Amino acid sequence: MSGVANIEDIEQEIIEDFSLFESANDKNFYLMDLGDKLNPLDEKYKVDENKIKGCQSQVWLVSHAEGDKIFFDADSDSDITKGLISILIRILSNHSFDEVIKFDLNDFMSRVQLNSFITQRRSNGFLSMVERMKRDALTYKAKAHL
Repeated sequence: MSGVANIEDIEQEIIEDFSLFESANDKNFYLMDLGDKLNPLDEKYKVDENKIKGCQSQVWLVSHAEGDKIFFDADSDSDITKGLISILIRILSNHSFDEVIKFDLNDFMSRVQLNSFITQRRSNGFLSMVERMKRDALTYKAKAHL
């Protein structure tokens, strides 16, 4: 697999990273730190068509395909939300359309205990982000099989 870890291994790394922090506050600071490390999204992509609906913060997501793999870039006006989208990019970017489509967010959220340190509204936004990423993967997959 050309040196790219599989989704399950990346998920496990993230789960282990979060397990190092005991308090919800520390986990949120870690999320913000992850967001700080996200590559900035060019302003030209911060348009309505790239906004993710269902997020309490503004989140812009763009994707592109190379072969049968999908790549994501994103940004947000909220530090915590930026951290959340950075996790998804870490997990899902540079993977096949099918791997992204099959990603089980509920399992991941349960294993990382995300609901113990983010609000229900952010959790719903996180779901909206994943749904958009899966929709993009489905679109690229459909175009590739035309």
